[in-house]
Amino acid sequence: MAGDAAAVVRDRGRRGHGGGGGHQASRGELRGMWIATVTNRDWPSKPGLTAARQKAELIKHLDTAVARRLNAVVLQVRPTADALWPSPYEPWAQCLTGTQGKAPGWDPLGTAVREAHARGLELHAWFNPYRVATHTDPSRLSAKHPARVHPGWVLPYGGKLYYNPGLPEVRKFVQDAMLDAVKRYDVDAVHWDDYFYPYPVAGQTFKDDAAYQRYGGAFANKAAWRRDNTDRLVREMSGRIKKIKKDVRFGISPFGVWRNIATDPAGSDTRAGVQTYDDLHADTRKWVQKGWIDYIAPQLYWNIGFAAADYAKLLRWWDGVVRGTGVDLYIGEALYKAGDPAQPAAWQDPAELSRHLTLAKKYPGVHGHCYFSGKEVGTDPIGAMTRVVRDHYGKRAPLLGGAG
Repeated sequence: MAGDAAAVVRDRGRRGHGGGGGHQASRGELRGMWIATVTNRDWPSKPGLTAARQKAELIKHLDTAVARRLNAVVLQVRPTADALWPSPYEPWAQCLTGTQGKAPGWDPLGTAVREAHARGLELHAWFNPYRVATHTDPSRLSAKHPARVHPGWVLPYGGKLYYNPGLPEVRKFVQDAMLDAVKRYDVDAVHWDDYFYPYPVAGQTFKDDAAYQRYGGAFANKAAWRRDNTDRLVREMSGRIKKIKKDVRFGISPFGVWRNIATDPAGSDTRAGVQTYDDLHADTRKWVQKGWIDYIAPQLYWNIGFAAADYAKLLRWWDGVVRGTGVDLYIGEALYKAGDPAQPAAWQDPAELSRHLTLAKKYPGVHGHCYFSGKEVGTDPIGAMTRVVRDHYGKRAPLLGGAG
């Protein structure tokens, strides 16, 4: 997940269905946490553990969610164009065994769905559409990795490898790969984070000129073409999910700033160094307005009063975006910053996050919060999560299927 301060200053048939634009009606309060698997951030604690150890660690995260009175976990199941289930499209994830393509001896996603549901938790399957690797050496990928079979699909940028979003065959493939999990498992939602086109890296160029020359003729400039590519990915995925299982929700957790007001009068009163519309070619506001998604969970990873991107101002802005759309607004919360000495003074106060939830109660569009990330939900270094639970989660959250 992104959203660092540095980036700124530079059964489930229980769910209701309805609402405009083909998305589902608002439901109850979400209390969620992300469980990141890329580079073994949250789980597994390291690659190469036995299947029994991996499963035990996963179940501990689920039990922690229950203990914190949460009702949803967002599990990263496709971290780097590899899979935490036996996918016919992509290799087994490297984070499991340390060797991409090596079977772990169990089915992590299947187990996660079953064990989450047994605990009254929703399981949102979190996919990264385009990231292929956290390095630029294709030879380090498993021999049958699609990025090696189709080298023309891949571009290096900023020390990482990405699928090229401008290629129609890439957009279809990544959708097929993700939808395989929807077909196989009783997941409650498909979840994407903030990575579409890569975050800008100074002095580097994302070399998609050839694709633009081939497919971008109808657009005024490359940026407009790129945004259309991302729109297509979102719109197509939305429709395909509903055709497979109409009750599976589709949610996206973007970087918290769509555009600054100095760039666009419709933007937020912020001075962020990244704007999703301009830098990631992701028109997140449009996706809400068009009803292509069921929920949006912007990463408002800043404290109340932070000059460049004030949590309070962004909360009000996003509440305005969802008003009248029927799209649920969940707020992504930076639990990982609580107690981090590198963060501003506000984050040294265990009550900062609790104040976020108190403020959010003033806005009818806000239907819950999601915490980054699973490790900190458990360890809670300065007690910020404990304070949230004490102040706001006095009893176990109801299942999300009912109306709020």
